[in-house]
Amino acid sequence: MEAERLIEAGRRALADSADVPAVMAEAWQAQVLARAVGGHLARCGPADVRTEAGELSDTGAPGGPVSEHPVVAGGVRASQLTAVTDVAAALAALAHYLGEVGIALVGVACGTDEEGLYWQCIEAIDAADESVDRVHGMLRRLAEHERERDPGGERDGPYGVIRGPADPVGGRP
Repeated sequence: MEAERLIEAGRRALADSADVPAVMAEAWQAQVLARAVGGHLARCGPADVRTEAGELSDTGAPGGPVSEHPVVAGGVRASQLTAVTDVAAALAALAHYLGEVGIALVGVACGTDEEGLYWQCIEAIDAADESVDRVHGMLRRLAEHERERDPGGERDGPYGVIRGPADPVGGRP
């Protein structure tokens, strides 16, 4: 399945998470998906992002393969990843998704009196934040590469393509 579809499925599942175990399971699913996207891009992605993609695939990994999360029902969503069709769009969606996961984890951490769960949330927030940093790094690399390919190209502004100097108000110099 294409990365953006998996990310959207994860976002919907996170939004539908009604209790703490469900939020924790979705946070785990998101991190595994981030690692899978990173691994895929490290193998098959643009040369400009392969190093950072490899680092993303290692984010949050204690040195071995990901083990099954005990409360994940329906399997590991990331195992369905087959393609990353639009790299920039998938990375932007992944960054947004991981940000949503971080917010959900902050809510869990703030609402618990259980110290173990609190620290589990903090570690998951750190992993999500590190993943977002790596994704943003790849997006910057892609943007730099695009600017290098077309250094004199026109840029779209919020009101369309910008050409030449701005016209002063009222046509006066």
